[in-house]
Amino acid sequence: MEYPKNLFQERLGHHLLEVMPTESGSCSTARQAKQKRKSHSLSIRRTNSSEQERTGLPREMLEGQDSKLPSSVRSTLLELFGQIEREFENLYIENLELRREIETLNERLAAEGQAIDGAELSKGQLKTKASHSTSQLSQKLKTTYKASTSKIVSSFKTTTSRAVCQLVKEYIGHRDGIWDVSVARTQPVVLGTASADHTALLWSIETGRCLVKYSGHVGSVNSIKFHPSEQLALTASGDQTAHIWSYAVQLPTPQPIADTTQQICGEDEVECSDKDEPDVDADVSSDCPTIRVPLTSLKSHQGVVIAADWLVGGKQAVTASWDRTANLFDVETAELVHSLTGHDQELTHCCTHPTQRLVVTSSRDTTFRLWDFRDPSIHSVNVFQGHTDTVTSAVFTVGDNVVSGSDDRTVKVWDLRNMRSPIATIRTDSAINRINVCVGQKIIALPHDNRQVRLFDMSGVRLARLPRSSRQGHRRMVCCSAWSEDHPMCNLFTCGFDRQAIGWNINIPALLQEK
Repeated sequence: MEYPKNLFQERLGHHLLEVMPTESGSCSTARQAKQKRKSHSLSIRRTNSSEQERTGLPREMLEGQDSKLPSSVRSTLLELFGQIEREFENLYIENLELRREIETLNERLAAEGQAIDGAELSKGQLKTKASHSTSQLSQKLKTTYKASTSKIVSSFKTTTSRAVCQLVKEYIGHRDGIWDVSVARTQPVVLGTASADHTALLWSIETGRCLVKYSGHVGSVNSIKFHPSEQLALTASGDQTAHIWSYAVQLPTPQPIADTTQQICGEDEVECSDKDEPDVDADVSSDCPTIRVPLTSLKSHQGVVIAADWLVGGKQAVTASWDRTANLFDVETAELVHSLTGHDQELTHCCTHPTQRLVVTSSRDTTFRLWDFRDPSIHSVNVFQGHTDTVTSAVFTVGDNVVSGSDDRTVKVWDLRNMRSPIATIRTDSAINRINVCVGQKIIALPHDNRQVRLFDMSGVRLARLPRSSRQGHRRMVCCSAWSEDHPMCNLFTCGFDRQAIGWNINIPALLQEK
């Protein structure tokens, strides 16, 4: 839209006269002469004629001979208009570069048989609105968008408001960040946490009371896993060992819980400071029994043991280390059975199949490997490549599926019978830590670096985001998640570097109803 020349100058002059002093006739004549000379030397740079037409302010209006503006004011205006145009030029160039990157990424994803993510597509759409002169997205991108419309709409819809995610209990007592959380598979069902404060704690899920403290490690405790049939715990540590220790607990009488923390899953949140961490005035674990000596110590690694897990049956255990190896031990004798080598960088996680002799290891080398011990004479290994950054965890699910999470902000679902490409890809806005899958309902819990916890189904559709505000939720990086499907009070647990673990009650039927 172009403004009439006289009207624009009249309005602009009216505002300037209110703040500019009056001038004498001679001074005004001198300034007009000087202004005429300046009008030939000052101009707003144009990239092309089409951009000049879009400015909406004719060149003659700015450089007209009959302008009543003082030359200093007019010069300042011209300079400011020039700066504005240069800013738009920079944004235009940046937009073109981003658009080329999007098209390159889309072609790469299409070659891998993947679908473009809704969030990245939205960014491209916003850039299109910001620059009217840029071309539209490629036909391939639009085709991909149409093919994945249902998933994108499902991911961004707000109809999950009826799905209630309730914070039930906070488990506070560690002196440093909590790396791992796990739930016992035998009675009595207790919660276990592994912390950088060199301890592992067992908690009553119902009361939040610390029941047992294990202090046998001299380094950070990086993971904890419970034996499938006995009251034994397996912990991995930065002291280059893994410990097996026995516990005996008596659960306290649960107290009634006031229903005051219920909150609807949604997108709104109240930001809180990273420094707002739970106050631990006294060592809450000082009153509970302390175990200082393990039953068995598994030693063979030359670096930090970052994770450990029980093989099916509980007679063997596997450990993963920063020395780039995973080791298989005999639990009874503590002897090394197999050393699993092949990763090019430090390992980050290991997981065992619940019913078969299968092990999956994750690494900073952007891969995860499947180790098959079902045939005693043949120990095969398969390498899965599909991430572009550290694979933080890979876990087994029902059937022949594995779910992997990575620092590249993606989660991928794989079919063990076809390793070439994932069957589903979830893209997020933050790095992903140790994931866990609700096997019965096929729901993936994603703990993020950005303090969020999101729930997805196995096809990549987002179901909910756990509530987080200044009053509840994690205040720092969320390190791990763990499902406990059959517990009547809490069926999901998370832990983070805010030194607390949280028990949640997820209304799973309501989540699945909104799919």
